[in-house]
Amino acid sequence: MALMRVNPNPGDASIRTMRSVASRISTLRKVAWACAAVVLVIVSLSAFIRLSRAGLGCEPWPECYAQHASAVVPSAVEKPDGPVTAARLAHRIVAVAALLLIIWMVMTAFASNPVMRREGRMALALLALALFLAILGRWTSDARLPAVMLGNLLGGFAMFAVSWRLARSAGRPPDAASHDRLARWARIGAALLVMQIVLGGLVSAGHAGLSCPRLPACDTTAGSWVYLNPLHEMTVAATDPTNPAGSLVHYLHRAGTLVVAAVLLPLGVAAWRRGRRAGGAVVVLLALQAALGALLVITHLALPVALAHNMAAAVLLVAVLALAHPRERRPAINQPD
Repeated sequence: MALMRVNPNPGDASIRTMRSVASRISTLRKVAWACAAVVLVIVSLSAFIRLSRAGLGCEPWPECYAQHASAVVPSAVEKPDGPVTAARLAHRIVAVAALLLIIWMVMTAFASNPVMRREGRMALALLALALFLAILGRWTSDARLPAVMLGNLLGGFAMFAVSWRLARSAGRPPDAASHDRLARWARIGAALLVMQIVLGGLVSAGHAGLSCPRLPACDTTAGSWVYLNPLHEMTVAATDPTNPAGSLVHYLHRAGTLVVAAVLLPLGVAAWRRGRRAGGAVVVLLALQAALGALLVITHLALPVALAHNMAAAVLLVAVLALAHPRERRPAINQPD
């Protein structure tokens, strides 16, 4: 008597697949949130190292400002600083942790069927950014070109934004019909905000933080357009750390604040009225950034304020990008009971 082959219930296989995908989505979200937090720590440590190396918080102030990075003072100024050395070590350790998390996300998206293509593309983008920053890091410590610093700054911000986006959108199909006009408006605002971040980076790289020491006036008569060239090596005269030549880029950064506010403030209010919590975050962060910028001038570049200004810019960019994408629906695949 021939043995009858009993086929398993196809419904069981479907349930197992759904559970597997739901588990992968849950894992991917958790790892992406962890990666976003780790990247924010990296951005913070990188800002601390960069700003400390530029001279913020040094003594005697402001005579020491930019002199370390410009190498125009005796080598005694270049003695290893304990907090900066510790920050460099922590930066390397946390960067390795971020790389491991990114590899985990790539494997989660591609190692099993069905392949999670959209999430995988974002994970690969994170991997590419991490490798780019690792390569750039070989020149960052001794580089005097603003382009290197800008690459480091924007690369870190991009990693934070992509990590946050992956954590928010994993397994959630976008609602293409949701707030299309608002999304286009937000994309314009995000582009302007990136330009403003670049100007802020040029102010920092050009040691122009003290070039406009008062509010709201700024004397730009001695300003030079060369400070807008990221491939021009910046130096500061030891006799005048206020660096009047950087006043033009500093003034443009201040003017850019008004342009960005004119676009993002009504965007945030409109989004908030439509039930988008990110809209309220944009309004609050925009006000915080303006206050921190003014406080930087009043406190003559206090290092904690400069660090807060840098971090708030990263979070504001993510909030604007949240409005630049259609609102996601709930997960398309739920784990069955």
